[in-house]
Amino acid sequence: MKFGRKYLSLHAAIVWFVCIVLILAFGVTGFLISEEVADQTRKDLSEKTLNVARMVGHSPIVIKGLQFKEEEDALQQFAEKIRELTNVRFIVVIDMQGIRKSHPDSWKIGEHFVGGDEKRALEGEEYISIAEGTLGNSLRAFEPIYSFEGEQIGAVSVGILLNKVNSVVKKSQRIIYVGIGLGIVVGIIGALFLANRVKRILFGLEPYEIAGILQERSAMIESVREGIVAVNQDREIVIANAEAVRMFEKAGIHGNPVGLTIEEYMPFSRLANVLVNGKKEFDQERNIEGVTFVVNRVPVKVDGQIVGAIATFRDKTELKHLAEQLTGVKLYAEALRVKSHEFMNKLHVILGMVHIGEYKKLTSYIHQLTENHQLEIDTISRFIKDPILAGFLLSKMSYAREQGVTLNVQGDSVLPEPNSPATMDEIITVIGNLIDNSIEAVQEFSNKNIDVLIDYDGEFLFFDVVDHKGGIPVEIRDEIFNKGFSTKGENRGYGLFLVRKTAKNLGGDIELFTNDEYTMFSVEIPYKSKEESA
Repeated sequence: MKFGRKYLSLHAAIVWFVCIVLILAFGVTGFLISEEVADQTRKDLSEKTLNVARMVGHSPIVIKGLQFKEEEDALQQFAEKIRELTNVRFIVVIDMQGIRKSHPDSWKIGEHFVGGDEKRALEGEEYISIAEGTLGNSLRAFEPIYSFEGEQIGAVSVGILLNKVNSVVKKSQRIIYVGIGLGIVVGIIGALFLANRVKRILFGLEPYEIAGILQERSAMIESVREGIVAVNQDREIVIANAEAVRMFEKAGIHGNPVGLTIEEYMPFSRLANVLVNGKKEFDQERNIEGVTFVVNRVPVKVDGQIVGAIATFRDKTELKHLAEQLTGVKLYAEALRVKSHEFMNKLHVILGMVHIGEYKKLTSYIHQLTENHQLEIDTISRFIKDPILAGFLLSKMSYAREQGVTLNVQGDSVLPEPNSPATMDEIITVIGNLIDNSIEAVQEFSNKNIDVLIDYDGEFLFFDVVDHKGGIPVEIRDEIFNKGFSTKGENRGYGLFLVRKTAKNLGGDIELFTNDEYTMFSVEIPYKSKEESA
């Protein structure tokens, strides 16, 4: 509800709405009832006066009083007694000439009836009339009077003053109005209670705030990379984001899950168990039609009671891909650490030569460093145009020197920048693992030379990593690419497995060539340059 250009608070809106409805409802109803009660009250008073008139008109005392003069006093006494008993304002008996034979004011007996509405009664008609007499405006009931022989001998008029009639009507209406007022007051109190109750249930939030939160929640649920499914206490799915639907369709489960029970849509799910036992389950693997998901399940509790459960799904393949990318980042970081360590060692050498005053040797040392460093940079940058790969190989050369190993990087063709940075991340993962394995392998041998040969034919990238430590035993050559296989102890054996898997994910492959003198890993990977993509 708006008021001007601003929104009314929910509390005020509920109170205003209920009050307006109550006032309109009670007002219209009260008016109709009041009019009906007023009409009925007038009818009841009219019927009452007419009944009194009938009773008086058929009384033998009245009939005799009209026929015999000596009975006129008895007629007056009888009329006054009936008036007092019935609480009417007047009872007036007249003869056929309209002369009063009874009246509340006895001195008016014998005078002509005032009002002009008695003629119909003298003609034998029974009716109700409103007219002004000596006592004021009154509601009058007229009844003809007949003798015992059936001849009309007069009429009787019984009246109630109009101000009394109106007073009775207003009293009846007043009761209705009081009831309406009490109803409105009770309704307002109820509206206030309802408004406060609704505000508490909604945690004091306004409708537009709730709408905003709902939109934000929907946007957040739809923006995450995880599939999200939520169920209520009845195990019905109430939330399923687009990513969840996409992932389940990939696993062969189709359709919109919202509204279905968890058993109908996902018979394999353990969300029903979470609803029962309330225990959280993290990083659980679940295979569906050949697709492996990593699932987290948690109960949803409100005031300590389980009201639902939520499950998040992630394709394990995507997580592995992310882990491989993180491995590449780790290799970057390690290479930078080595470069920094090598640089610090050289700074210490320079600082020591400055302290002892060997300036000529210092000049020669710096020239040597710069020439070697520039030679390495010129050699690498000559055939590798991607700055990330070039910097990575330079850092590996520094790391190898730190380990007492000579790393030779050569290339027969220019390798341009790739069309996708993600591709280079994968390539660095492969090269980095192979170089690290070779550096570690030659540590116990006298020949600590490692050769890295890089070539590019316009479609494929070829690189070979060769060490001269001797061959790999025949009995383990078929197992070195298996996950977890290692001759170096437990918790090892993932490097070559990751290299082979990454190469195959890129559409390439890796081969092993070995004999008694050397070991060479040869990798072939499809490679598109940035110029070709443009």
